[in-house]
Amino acid sequence: MKAPILVWLRRDLRLTDHPALYDAARQGPVVLAFCLDEAGGRPFGGASRWWLHQSLRALGSVTLAIGASEEEIPRLARECGARAVHWNRSADPRLRAVEDRVEARLGDLARIFPGDSLFAPGTVRTKDGGQFQVFTAFWRAALALPAPDRPLPAPADLQFAPCPGLALEQLNLMPKLDWWQGMAADWLPGETSAARLLRDFLSGLVEHYHQNRDRADWAATSRLSPHLAFGEISARQIWHAARALPPGPGVETFLKEVGWREFSRHLLFNHPSLPQQPLRRDFASFPWRDDPEALCRWQMGMTGYPMVDAGMRQLWRTGWMHNRVRMITASFLVKDLLIPWQEGEEWFWDTLVDADSANNAASWQWVAGCGADAAPFFRIFNPVTQGEKFDPDGAYVRAWVPELAHLSGAAIHQPWKLGRIPGYPAPMVDHAKARERALAAFKGLRAPAEQPSLF
Repeated sequence: MKAPILVWLRRDLRLTDHPALYDAARQGPVVLAFCLDEAGGRPFGGASRWWLHQSLRALGSVTLAIGASEEEIPRLARECGARAVHWNRSADPRLRAVEDRVEARLGDLARIFPGDSLFAPGTVRTKDGGQFQVFTAFWRAALALPAPDRPLPAPADLQFAPCPGLALEQLNLMPKLDWWQGMAADWLPGETSAARLLRDFLSGLVEHYHQNRDRADWAATSRLSPHLAFGEISARQIWHAARALPPGPGVETFLKEVGWREFSRHLLFNHPSLPQQPLRRDFASFPWRDDPEALCRWQMGMTGYPMVDAGMRQLWRTGWMHNRVRMITASFLVKDLLIPWQEGEEWFWDTLVDADSANNAASWQWVAGCGADAAPFFRIFNPVTQGEKFDPDGAYVRAWVPELAHLSGAAIHQPWKLGRIPGYPAPMVDHAKARERALAAFKGLRAPAEQPSLF
């Protein structure tokens, strides 16, 4: 039997449009390998660990290992007699550093292929070669480049070579708490499920996506984000499937959301500290509050503001939250409570099934007003009016806050006006006063023209 090629998997757990696998399979048998490297890159959060377990099980035929990738991948290559090791390049600088160490160990055995970005990191630049600070300008420049490559098919005659490895259970990915059962009821990880979601979305919901995507009470979004985060479907597959449809505002708005993911990946590529450090350096001195009790009430969905609490409880139960509600809950933490955005980013990293270093960090910095293309800090979402606008009949709140299920209509967003609700807290802050406090804190920073940044 011909010596196999080992294909090193990370967040690209699919067979279709997998450049490294496609090239390897054309040359003979392959070994799919995944190494749980807790020290290389950011450790997976609890929800991501659950998803990873299910995704690896759905993929099947994967040789598993635990440890430093630069040790384990060369070891697996030796044990299975691999004549080459293939992988797709990551956009995350920390993961690239791991790849560099693996490549140094492998030498001529290593072969690296394009990753899962629509446009290779570093290729979308301003006219003078700089980095874009504004998404709209970035996306306009990206669309002027040659279209992303067409997705590759799954290998037609995929042959797997034997290679000893760990059992999936030995990775200890399943969370110790049984809170994952809500995720299991809501999600079906794997490439097949991702393809079905895309097909269903593009055959109906996308037409009115531009009008309906912000309604928290409607199932109007694709729900592809966790499948994208784990590479069960590629951005190229989504791009070309959407571009095959008749053009329209729904399709363009959907592709702009894919574009924001792309923008975030380019930001992380250029700024590895994105999940920890504000791009606007003046925000490093912002007078954030250290309030563990308030943070806990936000995490558990007990703030007294129904739209915030519904979102945080949906997150805890399902590992996911509607995007509009993500903005509402994030704004409340950062601006009503003045708790650092990094605390929220860390909580989302642990509880989201679609946790992605680039998307998560860029979006939190956007809400906090300290990142690229950031919403102005003085744009402070009112959780009541946001609820009235994007959950006008209260269906979303009733679904996730059972204490308020007996209320109807817009009144559900201000339950304190109806008197004390058994089991449900009064608002932990007065939004109007909290807004003034946040604005006063912001005024202590330098004037906008003087604000330094990392760009």
